[in-house]
Amino acid sequence: MWVTVETPLPTGRMRVGVTDQGVAAAAYTPQGAAGLPAGPLISEASGDRRAAAVVGRFADYFTGRRHELELPLDWRLTSGAQQSVLRTLQQTVGFGRTITYGELAERSGAFEAADPEQRALAARTVGSIMGSNPISLLVPCHRVVAADGIGGFGGGETGLAVKRWLLTLEGALAPTLDWAGPS
Repeated sequence: MWVTVETPLPTGRMRVGVTDQGVAAAAYTPQGAAGLPAGPLISEASGDRRAAAVVGRFADYFTGRRHELELPLDWRLTSGAQQSVLRTLQQTVGFGRTITYGELAERSGAFEAADPEQRALAARTVGSIMGSNPISLLVPCHRVVAADGIGGFGGGETGLAVKRWLLTLEGALAPTLDWAGPS
């Protein structure tokens, strides 16, 4: 089932796909969710206890009352190196922390990177994996940054605004005077 979650993010609502195993998909816009496979996530939730849990946890996170969403994850839309890197990120980089693309590549053990050229390729591959993360926010790809700055985020300038907003909420970036997050 799909759950629509209201957010204070620059992209607005999120769409969250929930299966009997857990959250399988989360996209910052309905358009982002449209590219995900159909199947068990087709019907819209109304009154479902899983939907209520998703909405409640997201609301608590976005108001700063919760640091982790702590919802079960359904990893079926991931595999291989992608799943290894995403699981490593989800399990080892907590709220308010960041990690570089290269550090995550090394920590995940998914790549053999003996020389500098291979390490650079592994870091770029991790960047691509972050861009294909089907479980955004729950697997916190916003916490993965470049060695020399914030790095990229899907969706161009709006995507970067989402990344900055989330990193500011989590305390990894200092708020600017115009930041409209929870007080």
